[in-house]
Amino acid sequence: MNLRRVAKVVLAVVSLVPALLLTRGLIQARLGPNPAETIQLETGIWAFRFLILTLVVTPVRRLTGWNEAIQYRRMLGLLAFFYAALHVTSYLAFDVLFAWGLFVEDVVKRPFITAGMIAFTAMVPLAITSTRGWIRRLGRRWQVLHRLIYVSAVGAAVHYLWKGKVIYGTPVIYAGLVAALLAFRVVWMARKRRVRPQPAQS
Repeated sequence: MNLRRVAKVVLAVVSLVPALLLTRGLIQARLGPNPAETIQLETGIWAFRFLILTLVVTPVRRLTGWNEAIQYRRMLGLLAFFYAALHVTSYLAFDVLFAWGLFVEDVVKRPFITAGMIAFTAMVPLAITSTRGWIRRLGRRWQVLHRLIYVSAVGAAVHYLWKGKVIYGTPVIYAGLVAALLAFRVVWMARKRRVRPQPAQS
């Protein structure tokens, strides 16, 4: 097993620790007076953290020249989807008891849930098409499709900001990180267009 594979295994194991701790806490009744809220909050935050880390990979690669960083982007994206799926499932289980009518009503009437579901829905095709087979099938369209990660990140930021009645603290920091990463992409693409060689004139 080469060093890169070992690093991926270690990353996967460490990244699953929060889910394992939540499971143990639920079994041992150590998640505080409102376990449902604790589970929803923790899984949502971890989903957002891994989503931000996924977005960080490209700037790190471009600024440092560490091209191997790209090898970890897919895993980070799948971890973000894993925690997001746990987050949505815990909401369905604890808040609406899998009553789909109540779920649809919540999505329509509560803006922060609307934003959260937009974020999660955008992640679904990214997770499905993350395999090498799908990359080959889609070709250049795969890169276009995977720009949905920015839709997901913005939706997650809005969801986290709107969840609280007062906008301050951690949600603002996370939203700022998303804004900075989006700004980096815009600036990088603009710079790339400026330095693109012009076709020779006859």
